[in-house]
Amino acid sequence: MTDTEPRTSGTTDGDTTPGAWAVLLPAERHEAERLVHHDVLELSGLPEGAAPRPGDRVAVLVEEPLRLVALGRVAPATAGTRNAPAAGGSWEDPDDPQSDTTAGLVVTYTRRVLDEPVPVDGPAPDGPVTALDPARWRALADRLGPPPARRTWLVSLDLPIEAATRAEAVRIFWSYVQELGPRELPAFVSPSGDELAMQAFVLGVEANQDPEEDD
Repeated sequence: MTDTEPRTSGTTDGDTTPGAWAVLLPAERHEAERLVHHDVLELSGLPEGAAPRPGDRVAVLVEEPLRLVALGRVAPATAGTRNAPAAGGSWEDPDDPQSDTTAGLVVTYTRRVLDEPVPVDGPAPDGPVTALDPARWRALADRLGPPPARRTWLVSLDLPIEAATRAEAVRIFWSYVQELGPRELPAFVSPSGDELAMQAFVLGVEANQDPEEDD
């Protein structure tokens, strides 16, 4: 069974370092983070003057309106991973596997609220990566409350495939999955033991797949 158990048991994991930072995501990157699960958020090219250290706390925000979407900790940068520029350039889509450069900043997620962002008061950060007052970080983290209880879900993806053999059908299936991905293919999810509650998701949100209900 695939498990995405958080690396921490609560909202935060102790105040052992003084540094705190705000990472401001563009709307398109936030959408991409919602589509595919990743344990880390990786960025390249830090703004001048920004010097996050491993262990520093991070609040991940999006604008219009300003909302908190995740918490994390700075981890050592690694090579051969997906990246997104922190200053200038375009932010790479994480459901695109083609990436082989070295990340300038790696944030290990400790809490995600990507699907239900928390409104944030006050002005937005003035850059993609900016220093954050530790008390401000704590106030943001406390707004999340305790993490929700976890449960088992059944997720499926069914595609009609024309092929000469089973093996060929499987190859074509994975080609479609890689080509279309979560932006176009509907995934069906239901609580384990309650398949009648199945719901389709496209682009990370519920999507009606019954054309008769649209009439």
